[in-house]
Amino acid sequence: MKVIPGNSLDPHTAQTPGMNRATAINKARAGAEKIWAGTVTIHANAKTGAHHHGDLESIIYVVKGKARMRWGDNLEYVAEAGPGDFIYVPPYVPHQEINASRDETLECVLMRSGQEPVVVNLDIEPVEKPEEVLWKDPIHK
Repeated sequence: MKVIPGNSLDPHTAQTPGMNRATAINKARAGAEKIWAGTVTIHANAKTGAHHHGDLESIIYVVKGKARMRWGDNLEYVAEAGPGDFIYVPPYVPHQEINASRDETLECVLMRSGQEPVVVNLDIEPVEKPEEVLWKDPIHK
């Protein structure tokens, strides 16, 4: 048995632009042989690049916020999930995580079926491109 305090997660793991992953459970930290677990945070209005995780299965549990997932060879499918929802990502499926909220951080717990931090970033034109929002004061032209 091993307890990993939430404030001691390891951010030195494979990353995808637009999100922050941190490791809680792996072989080095807890002695796990067949699973990996950690957290993923996506800032308000942020979108990740397209990627997949090789032959690993992933489960995402939404703790806070609203997740919009796009997947498929051209990211042509979409579904949304909120707090308490689970998302299953099969092996090799190209996907993009999107924070559907403009003002709330998306916080999730992530579990994978293997130890290797496999993240294959893909060169797919994302359906939802990151947007730059310029602030304009309505009083000053």
